[in-house]
Amino acid sequence: MLLLLALLQSTGVKVGEVSETSALLWFRADGPGRMRVNSGEWVEAVADRDFTHVFKLDGLKPATLVEYAAEVEGKPALKGSFRTAPSKEVAEDVVFTVITGQAYKDLDDPAGFKIYPAMGKLKPHFIVPTGDTVYYDNDPPLATTKALARFHWERMYKLPRHVDFHLRVPGYWEKDDHDLIWNDCWPSMKVDKRLEFTFQEGCALFREQVPMGPSLYRSARWGKRLEVWMVEGRDFRSANTAPDGPEKTIWGAAQKAWLKKSLLESDAEWKVLVSPTPIVGPDRGNKGDNHANAAFRHEGEELRRWFGEKLPKNFFIACGDRHWQYHSVDPETGAQEFSCGPASDQHSGGSPGLDARMHRFHRVKGGFLSVSATAAGLAFRLRDVDGAVVYEKAFP
Repeated sequence: MLLLLALLQSTGVKVGEVSETSALLWFRADGPGRMRVNSGEWVEAVADRDFTHVFKLDGLKPATLVEYAAEVEGKPALKGSFRTAPSKEVAEDVVFTVITGQAYKDLDDPAGFKIYPAMGKLKPHFIVPTGDTVYYDNDPPLATTKALARFHWERMYKLPRHVDFHLRVPGYWEKDDHDLIWNDCWPSMKVDKRLEFTFQEGCALFREQVPMGPSLYRSARWGKRLEVWMVEGRDFRSANTAPDGPEKTIWGAAQKAWLKKSLLESDAEWKVLVSPTPIVGPDRGNKGDNHANAAFRHEGEELRRWFGEKLPKNFFIACGDRHWQYHSVDPETGAQEFSCGPASDQHSGGSPGLDARMHRFHRVKGGFLSVSATAAGLAFRLRDVDGAVVYEKAFP
């Protein structure tokens, strides 16, 4: 069955940005041809977009199972389904998962990462890939051209387990450094001279490969119980190497203002920020890329202090990027962060070690994070690559 799915349309379907009444549906034609959804109008696949197209599904009903058929002319349609979000007045249980670090060279199974069938068993309403979905710069071949960068995406999403999972589970994709252009990058950074595409072209290529709405920073409301915020950590950042101070930023003034305003205005019972990179940490002393590092200490302290003062009881952070799992509590502000860990055990490593001052849990292995909002409260579960719970923290 998995092999058959992969052969129909090699990179499958990605459903994204699901709301109460709409969703985006992405797929690829594998070359010139026409595409359509649910027997609608045909759309020409064009080379400038890698023969991909995003269809918008509007007029959907809240908390409803939506079935779809994505068709490339001359091939059998790929059929899948997803659930729309419940309206914000309705208290429904919601489960979602968070992942990072999909290095192809560290695959733990030829059919795709083990975390995909493990996540599928939980029947999540959605997934948030936090970035480093592919590795242009240190997964062979080095992505020196747009064609090679596209190859990285096609290779990752043609794996049968990944195709099968995304036919049933929508996502909200974030990007980080490795799936943009280069390790620890920022807009003005000078990268390897062998590269034939720019930072800005890398941004456009990311949008080409995932279903994405107009803004890279946004929130998704899932009923009365839960709202999830996704942020953009590369497009607006200062140089990592610039002197720290009030003007140095990862998120930029506009995004920070939006985040603070929307967090305060939300009446969701639980609020979860999913960040591509750590905010609490701790991280290694030789890194200068995220809010847990000294390089961005001023903005990191500002954010942690604001979260602790304004949202002391119902706000939490989930992050990607780090190749180990943890639950940390900032001793100064009480801000809490859960790191999902990398997609495989082979990709784990690099931790500075257990920090008893901050860590409530610390594990240098692969896996993923699942988050459940139910009548009982909010529960974070760090899981291994097979889905077994290795740590659980519930907030009633």
